[in-house]
Amino acid sequence: MNTKVNICGVELKNPVMTASGTFGSGREYSEFVDLNKLGAVVVKGVADKPWNGNPAPRIAEVYGGMLNSVGLQNPGVDYFIENDIPFLRQFDTKIIVNVCGHSIEEYTNVVKKLQGQDVDLLELNISCPNVSEGGMAFGTDPLMVEKVVNEVKKAADKPLIVKLSPNVTDITEIARAAVSGGADGLSLINTLTGMKIDIYKRQPILYRKIGGMSGPAVKPVAVRMVYQVCKAVDVPVIGMGGISNAEDAIEFIMAGATGVSIGTANFINPRATIETVEGIEEYMRKYDVKDLKEIRGIID
Repeated sequence: MNTKVNICGVELKNPVMTASGTFGSGREYSEFVDLNKLGAVVVKGVADKPWNGNPAPRIAEVYGGMLNSVGLQNPGVDYFIENDIPFLRQFDTKIIVNVCGHSIEEYTNVVKKLQGQDVDLLELNISCPNVSEGGMAFGTDPLMVEKVVNEVKKAADKPLIVKLSPNVTDITEIARAAVSGGADGLSLINTLTGMKIDIYKRQPILYRKIGGMSGPAVKPVAVRMVYQVCKAVDVPVIGMGGISNAEDAIEFIMAGATGVSIGTANFINPRATIETVEGIEEYMRKYDVKDLKEIRGIID
């Protein structure tokens, strides 16, 4: 039984990884989860300098998931290099660094600092607001997607995965633009935009009013987008969005995903990643699946 997968030339022992922003650098979860058993740890977004994030309240529970407006709070790339890489290298797992920024220059600054560092893959978060263009997310305009990916790729010495925003009309158009810009792989979906109002206080729950929705309720949208993107481009895809268990993960794999990331479920069940790994193995034994390639992308 072979659970290994290859993403952009990097071999993972299994397809299960964490979703950026839900697992920190792994420290918080290491007492609950054996990080050695994960295919990869995708760390929280890393910027070129520390970000404070948004004012509270910035988390709200909603039906079938949660809204967040954390604002990519992080201590910056220098701290990450000094503290988080050495911590994660204690474990037999791959390290994927989520790169965030408010401008192309900020993105490239992070990637340049990561040159020569002991990490395996980079994940470019193009859902950040582009401050140079009035705050619109980089990932909603195909021309901007191609431009930012192309510039970041020039500075990268590791394979570059581009994380796509679902808040677009045609996800395949964005996927093709990312690949045209030089993306080695894609990950999707990032959060859907949502809002919750307190009808008694007559005001939005979140300080910033609008936040990113994640959790089980977004899964059908995520599966559909992963399926469409896998049909549209010929690069590895990491699927995410509402994955809570092995059944969810296998759904994404059958839609075409090579890897899967678990996010919001970690907050509810800290062992969700490990249980998903074990569940995939159990499914493969039960249904005589020798290699995950046998079921990947089997939906026409």
